[in-house]
Order: sequence, then structure tokens, then C-alpha cells
Amino acid sequence: MSGSSEFTHPFQAYEAPPLGHSSGSRLERVLRQGRFAVTAELNPPDSANAEDVFEAARPLAEVVDAINATDASGANCHMSSIGICSLLTRAGYGTIYQISCRDRNRIAIQGDVLGAAAMGVKNVLCLTGDGVGVGDQPGAKPVFDLDSISLLRALKTMRDEGAFLSGRKISSPPHLFLGAAENPCVPPLEWRPERLRKKIEAGAEYIQTNYIFDMPVFEAFMARVRDLGLDKKVFILAGVGPLASARAARWMRSNVPGIHIPEHVIERLEKAEKPGEEGKRLAIELIQQIREIKGVAGVHVMAYRREHQVSDIILESGVLKGRRPEGSRRARTTPGARSGREAGDEVSSASMETQPSDEGVR
Repeated sequence: MSGSSEFTHPFQAYEAPPLGHSSGSRLERVLRQGRFAVTAELNPPDSANAEDVFEAARPLAEVVDAINATDASGANCHMSSIGICSLLTRAGYGTIYQISCRDRNRIAIQGDVLGAAAMGVKNVLCLTGDGVGVGDQPGAKPVFDLDSISLLRALKTMRDEGAFLSGRKISSPPHLFLGAAENPCVPPLEWRPERLRKKIEAGAEYIQTNYIFDMPVFEAFMARVRDLGLDKKVFILAGVGPLASARAARWMRSNVPGIHIPEHVIERLEKAEKPGEEGKRLAIELIQQIREIKGVAGVHVMAYRREHQVSDIILESGVLKGRRPEGSRRARTTPGARSGREAGDEVSSASMETQPSDEGVR
């Protein structure tokens, strides 16, 4: 384990990938400075009360660089990702706007992205989305006009060319940091790095993976990523999260698309006196192992129904030693009046120039 007080990404040893833009995103700044980034998932409320969102975000913002707002994950209805990101961004929080292709066509998505950008949202995560059959409203009609790769291309066109997919010009293009998901641990394993390469070519600048519980498989994935030179082209944040019990782990493995949990992990939980605490310790250990893998730029913590453990997991892992996270610069508990950039963020294009999930993913 490194003795350094601040963990850095191997990008520091490389020339930064040239970009023709700066999103102004605090998450992008952290990654391009070579710091080990931390993001976490906010589970949307079944509520129209904005205070429910702020209550869930406050503890996360103290330990992360950006908060993901899921977009009806698992094909279950909750408060929308764009609504949560707009509330939190204007209150000073760093956010990641997840966009699923399942429920909206290209016309709706392009309009939503402009609206989110006008509210100051910078980071987006492009997902194909789970099928409606896995959710609690299986009679809903899926759209899937785009998939994650064509969505990346569409948003890159909007940002870099200032145009809709129709070719019509956008008078003020959105400033976006484009992300996608990947699932390193689900077969066909040999196909996963190639799938990642396609997403990078489509415009992905950062990747959040699904849960990693099988370190040998993830290490093999990262070795292939390095062989292909992809670690020099994209920032990879590995997904981790606590397991509540052996029973919960088995249920996830059988019922949640894209989840791979090795039997030895389940056996460890079965033998534990306090399975919930053991699941937390496992998450901490995984983060500590992941940060030592060359080419990994950060971690993404997902803790469905275990949100109370997120802060302890991140702090006890040691990844924040020596720095303050960027998730809540001057965050307030009620929305402010700023728009056009992440509230409380004064990053300029000049300063950024000097810095360097999907099918079965989410």
C-alpha cells in the first residue's frame, strides 16, 4: 500500500489527452490533476419534496467529488435524474446526470441535456438502460431510440459541433464532461475492453464500472486496457459497494443484471458474526486494492439501502488523505440563482488546459 498522503493517478506520468474543450466540471478538474477521484450514487426519493434530496446529498457531499443521480435504475420510477441534478447543482453540489436511453427518444434527450446544462449541470453518464421487464411497471413501453454509444456521439456533436443530430445549430452549446459505464466482470470478458474502446471512440472521457467484487477478473481487465493504451485515453472509476448479507448478495447475483459476486465473497459474509459490518469491511478493502491498480483513476461507491455506510467506507479507505473532496464547494441547503456552471465553481478554460454499466451495466 502506498505511503503517500495523497493518491494520484498514473496519468500524471503521461501527457494529458488533448481536448478541444473544457467542461468547467470539478470532477474533470480532479481527474486531470491526477488526484484519485471519488463519486457516489444518490438513490432518488419517491417524493416531490426537494428537502428529501438535500437530506440524502449532505453526507455524500462531504466525502465525494461528485454525486450520481440515477435515472430510473432497474426500470423503477423515482424522482428524475435531471430534477435531482438541477436541485443539487444550483445548491452548490457537484453532480453526475445519468441518462438512460430506455425511456426517451433522441428529441427528448437532446432537449433535456440543454435544460440540464442551462441549470449548470456539467457531468453526464450515458447508459443504454435496463429493460422494463426487470422493473415494477413491466407494462411500460421501452424506447431505446439510441444506445449508450450513439448517445455519446450525439452529446459530443452537441458539445463540439454546436449542432443537434438533425444538423440544426445550437446557439449556445452545452459544456459537458462525457461519461459511460462498463462491466468488466460479466462475460464475454474478452469483449469488454473492446466495448470500452468503442465508447472512448464515441466520446467517453470517464468510465464508471459496475460493482467490482472479483479482483482477479478486474485486474485482468485492466491489464488488457493498458495493453490497448486505453488507460491513457479515459479515466476509469471502479464501482464498489457494501453487501448487507450473504442472502442479499445471492439475491443481487440472481436478480440484478450485470452483477457478478464470487462464491468466496458470499462465504465470507455467511461466516461473519455481523454480516453488514463485514460487507462494509470488504468494500473498504476493495477500494484499497483498487487504488493500487495502474490505470484506475478513482472509485464510484454504490450503496443501495446502505447509504449510511458510504462516508465511513470512503474515509476509512484512506483515499481522501491530504485533500478535501470537491463535491460541495460552498453548497447550500436551498437552490441558488446561478446557472451556466456548477455553482461555487470558478474553473476557467485556461486553468483546465494545464491539467491533463451498459448492456448488463446499467
